[in-house]
Amino acid sequence: MGFFQRIGNALARFMYGRNGMDQLNRALFWSYLAIFLVQAIVAPLLKSRPLALACDALLWILMLLIFFRMFSKNLPKRRAENQKWMSWWWGVKNRQAGAKARHADKDHRYFTCKNCKTICRVPVGKGKIVITCPKCGAEIKAKT
Repeated sequence: MGFFQRIGNALARFMYGRNGMDQLNRALFWSYLAIFLVQAIVAPLLKSRPLALACDALLWILMLLIFFRMFSKNLPKRRAENQKWMSWWWGVKNRQAGAKARHADKDHRYFTCKNCKTICRVPVGKGKIVITCPKCGAEIKAKT
């Protein structure tokens, strides 16, 4: 067995039962890189010492959080954190995709209910109408 194989095996044994890199850690890492670039590019241009210190502090906090989550053995808690993050992130992505699809749809108008935020779709060219929300029953007066 070669030297590098032994190192790889030792690392695998060390990481057994630990969280490792999940989606939340990747997002934290990308945030770390973005803040690092801001610190490296923008702070010297502005000659802003407080901005550089704030970036330094934030970078240290993010790095410690990433390593803490990566090496944590409390897997149920780290998985719950990651699941919360993924639920929020998929909601953001789905809202963006839905908005893009609604914008591309020229045959329908979309209205949002003021009470429950449900999106209601009606055909274009019907004039002034009253839409009843299918979820909460509120009325929306609109022009298509």
